[in-house]
Amino acid sequence: MSTLPVIRLRPKTKPQAIRHGFPWVFADEVVTDRRTRAIQPGSFAVLEDPERRPMALVTVNPNSKIIGRVMDSDPEAVIGPDWLRARLMRALALRSRLYDAPFYRLVHAEADGLPGLIVDRFGDHAVIQPNAAWADAMAGEIATALREVTGVSTVILNGQGRTRGLEGLDERMEVIAGTAPDAPIEVPMNGAIYMADLMGGQKTGLFYDQRPNHAFAQRLASGRVLDVFSHVGGFGLAMLAAGAEHATCIDGSEPALTLARQGAGAMGVEGRLDTIQQDAFAALEAMGAEGRQFEVVICDPPAFAPSKPALEAGLRAYERVAKLAAPLVAPGGYLGLCSCSHAADLTSFRNASARGIGRGGRRGQLIHNGQAGPDHPTLPQLAESGYLKALFFRLDG
Repeated sequence: MSTLPVIRLRPKTKPQAIRHGFPWVFADEVVTDRRTRAIQPGSFAVLEDPERRPMALVTVNPNSKIIGRVMDSDPEAVIGPDWLRARLMRALALRSRLYDAPFYRLVHAEADGLPGLIVDRFGDHAVIQPNAAWADAMAGEIATALREVTGVSTVILNGQGRTRGLEGLDERMEVIAGTAPDAPIEVPMNGAIYMADLMGGQKTGLFYDQRPNHAFAQRLASGRVLDVFSHVGGFGLAMLAAGAEHATCIDGSEPALTLARQGAGAMGVEGRLDTIQQDAFAALEAMGAEGRQFEVVICDPPAFAPSKPALEAGLRAYERVAKLAAPLVAPGGYLGLCSCSHAADLTSFRNASARGIGRGGRRGQLIHNGQAGPDHPTLPQLAESGYLKALFFRLDG
């Protein structure tokens, strides 16, 4: 018999979603008695249905609205080194099939059976984001398993971001295995070279999720292109690699733009890249006032709607981006609009984008819907795992 604590679904709570693969148990779905509230965040417990039948092994955090995350459908599973290695080997097998170089998202949280854990690989380095209490508590064990399974020498813990706050976790950044790189890492993707700052950049240092959307943008690249909210030059450098004449990257972060220029230098195209450090909305308004136009304009902003309460304001912001960007597209040119907001579904984002394009005085065809690459798999039962949306429009004259 298991010696783990038990959490139980409330009477009349239907357990079918969990049995069919939904990975989360919300606090208002379980009996939160004194014993449940006393469970240490990150501990493991057996989840029972209202009839006291074991359903799964979960990790528990009484401080979170998501009180339980399914670790294993076997209530008797043991979460230890062997279990971690097995999950990581499964994740690695997929990425090794997909990519010929070790630069990718290795673990995409629930979709890879490691709830709340993100792992991005940069060659001989791995950056982990433990966004759930169990992963934060077991960071050392995860690093050991990573080194054994992948052969990486350095594992960096990047414990920053909104999600950790929702879990009641403090921010922290540390090297938990190996030695921190003393310079940005060169990352080749789609013929471009990106510079990833693993210790000081956003998230894990680079956004791998846009790889297939960069590739689609390359098919449109010609003439002069504009990359707004560019970070380290994601779309701009990709289109330069595909033969665009010139790229302009706009971002509010000068360190990110410095990395974009370094990437262009590594590619030998530094003379074809301009960078502008400015608020993106202000820059779009100024370019519109000047009457500037580009063959391709891409806008990839941060999450304007990270939660349901922020959805309405977020959709207004996406509409405004489209309104300001549309006039900057030359007749017959292309506009790419992206959203990484969990709360904004594809239909809502598409409608906001179309309204903005219309308010910007343009009409166009939607020619492509993009999403994250296959190293960011989607768990079908969890809509939040399929967060990225990329829309490409061809605008009329």
